[in-house]
Amino acid sequence: MKRQFVIIGCGRFGSSIAKTLYSMDHDVMILDRSEERILEIADFVTHSAQVDATDEKALRALGIRNFDTAVISIGSDIQASIMATLIAKELGISNVVCKAQTELQAKVLYKIGADKVVFPERDMGVRVAHNLVSKNVLEYIELDPNYSIVEIIVPKKWSNKSIKDLDLRAKYGINVMAVKSLQGINISPSANVVLQEGENLVVIGKNDVIKKIEEEDKK
Repeated sequence: MKRQFVIIGCGRFGSSIAKTLYSMDHDVMILDRSEERILEIADFVTHSAQVDATDEKALRALGIRNFDTAVISIGSDIQASIMATLIAKELGISNVVCKAQTELQAKVLYKIGADKVVFPERDMGVRVAHNLVSKNVLEYIELDPNYSIVEIIVPKKWSNKSIKDLDLRAKYGINVMAVKSLQGINISPSANVVLQEGENLVVIGKNDVIKKIEEEDKK
């Protein structure tokens, strides 16, 4: 399902999220007041614009109210981050995710309406991007441009079926590294292990097939 994201601030963190979302075939608009940064990323997103994130009229004119999610990825300018968050919420964007550098800044952002606050030191842009698209994805580690390790919630369609019956290796090209449940973690589970709703899977596979799994419960 194609979604629309607006990324405000295209430093390393914002650019990473924007490029990853665009590579996943979503509509991405990225905004920054630096013309140089905008020119660097323009070819890797759907739309880009040089704009001051604290200029409500400019943001309104760009139609950001039509986007599903806004990611406020402004660096050390805390005031600009707060203003951009307020504007995004006032314009009606339902899901606003903000970058923070300190716990105090995070508290302020939550107080003014941020739906989620992330810390670049803890949350890589790629992992955040995948989590924005699919709530099934809990952890995402990109090994290289082709392969990743992902921890996902067992899709409902897979519940009460064994790994063997699901034929995950043949159907999706993935290998199950572990099954996590309330009882503990099962490393290198046998093909006869039956998956249950509420359990988590740690799998390794190609990025293009990982995307299919992210969409499994949406079919």
